[in-house]
Amino acid sequence: MHHELRRTERGMTEPEARKLLERGEYGILSTCGPDGQPYGIPLSYCVVGDALYFHCAVEGRKLENIAADDRVSFCVVGPTEVLPDQFSTRYESVIISGRAREVFDREKQLALEGFVAKYSTGFRAEGLEYIAAKSERARVFRVGIDSICGKSRR
Repeated sequence: MHHELRRTERGMTEPEARKLLERGEYGILSTCGPDGQPYGIPLSYCVVGDALYFHCAVEGRKLENIAADDRVSFCVVGPTEVLPDQFSTRYESVIISGRAREVFDREKQLALEGFVAKYSTGFRAEGLEYIAAKSERARVFRVGIDSICGKSRR
């Protein structure tokens, strides 16, 4: 499933969009508060299988928002280059939407290991120790990818 693209020539294939999603360094999670107020926050994340995972502290505004409405949007922007003479920008981006839910036990452990694999390659043993020591103080959420849409100007 895809979001509607106004300029279809800018569309990425789903595999291209997924690749950008997997390699992005961070993304913006957008939630909606109980009062309808939108809220976007930058987060590190990892993709494991068909889901995106993020971790956070045990309380905060995004958690209150997710408790009120679990529908979220997540946007990743790849490398960009301003083209001043063309009044344009070279870019690539991907947006997913889905529902966020907290994960526990084995799935939480696998997601945290996914973070170590993505952000601390070469430090697996230390990463596993870190998870063992700190995972109680973190909550981990899974966002199933209900739709994905990639866009680029190359």
